[in-house]
Amino acid sequence: MKKIAKFLAPIFVLAAFLGCEKDNVTSTDSLTSDDALVNTKIDIASDDVSNIVDQLFDNIDGSTIAYRGVNNDNSVFSNCATITRVPAFGTVVTPGTQVTKTIDFGTTGCQLNNGNIVKGKIIISFVFQPTAVSHTVTYTFDNFYHNNIKFVGTKTFTRTMTAATATTAPHPIVTMLLDMTITMPNGDVYTRVGSRTREMIEGFDTPQVFADNIYKITGNWNTTHPNGSVQTATITTPLRARMSCLAVNKPLLVLGVITFVKNNVTATLDYGNGDCDNTAVFTVNGNSHTIIIGN
Repeated sequence: MKKIAKFLAPIFVLAAFLGCEKDNVTSTDSLTSDDALVNTKIDIASDDVSNIVDQLFDNIDGSTIAYRGVNNDNSVFSNCATITRVPAFGTVVTPGTQVTKTIDFGTTGCQLNNGNIVKGKIIISFVFQPTAVSHTVTYTFDNFYHNNIKFVGTKTFTRTMTAATATTAPHPIVTMLLDMTITMPNGDVYTRVGSRTREMIEGFDTPQVFADNIYKITGNWNTTHPNGSVQTATITTPLRARMSCLAVNKPLLVLGVITFVKNNVTATLDYGNGDCDNTAVFTVNGNSHTIIIGN
């Protein structure tokens, strides 16, 4: 019996070790609420960047932090950022001119009007074509951080104006190509590749007011995690971003569902019913968890 016990002991140890290894594989390769939380942090930053870049492009002559020059009470910007332009402000920009605009949030941290903290620079470049239906805009991150998350890379977006109809005024549709490297505050590095399309569906008939803008967001992308695993994401119910949520310092995404797939496991993230709140519901394997989003 002693010999048998002596023989079996290493087997029990090995079985226990393999069991732990299996548990570790499951925990690192399955979809978790932490994965969803990372996704929301990147999404919130992407939406802030979308707003910033779109406003920089839209307000070509604006040297101050304002939305189209007036009514900036609910603009995403704040007074701790400065804007410069090439050609310099005061110079008349003629069609066909290459324009570069830089927004500098400083190095110590600038709080946006939605409470998110940014620092560094975003630089955009485009050819001024006031009568064109579609524009391609390049934007670059220069030591840019959003809530201490670092974003690296040079990206492009295409901004297209829809045609006027009997019931709707022309309004923009922006498709952003995602190809970015994201470094979290703990040093974890993620990459995201894909596209995200944002259409203004309300507020286009009041161009001087930012707070009543509502955007519909669609898209899909792949996110590579620090351990090399790849997670796909598809917006299966279009997201809604409400600019009025800025006034109550809440995340802009208020509605819609993102479906994730990782290692044949499927999960969803539901942003709610349209209210300005800071929660979303993450569901995987039939189990739902409420997660806190935002800054």
